[in-house]
Amino acid sequence: MAMLRHELWDEGGGRQTLCLAGPMGDAARAELASGSKLVWEVEAGSHFEAMTRYYQHMGWGEYTTEQDWDREAYPEEWRRIQHEAS
Repeated sequence: MAMLRHELWDEGGGRQTLCLAGPMGDAARAELASGSKLVWEVEAGSHFEAMTRYYQHMGWGEYTTEQDWDREAYPEEWRRIQHEAS
C-alpha cells in the first residue's frame, strides 16, 4: 500500500484545509488564505484512512462515507510523485 503524506493547514477564522503534500496538493495550497499555517501532518494509505485520522485528531468522532472509492488504496505512482518532490 502506498502511504502518502497529508498536510493540515489552518487558514484562520475556523477554516482548515487537509490536502496531499507535494505537487498533488499544489492546487489546494494555492487557494489557501494569506498567512495560513501548516499545523499537522499525517501519512495514510487511502483517502478514508487520512480522513479517519483527521477526525481523530480533531476529536470529531468517527469518519463515515458512502463512497466506495474513498477506501481504495492510493496508487504507487502517487507515492513516487510525492517522494521525488521531497
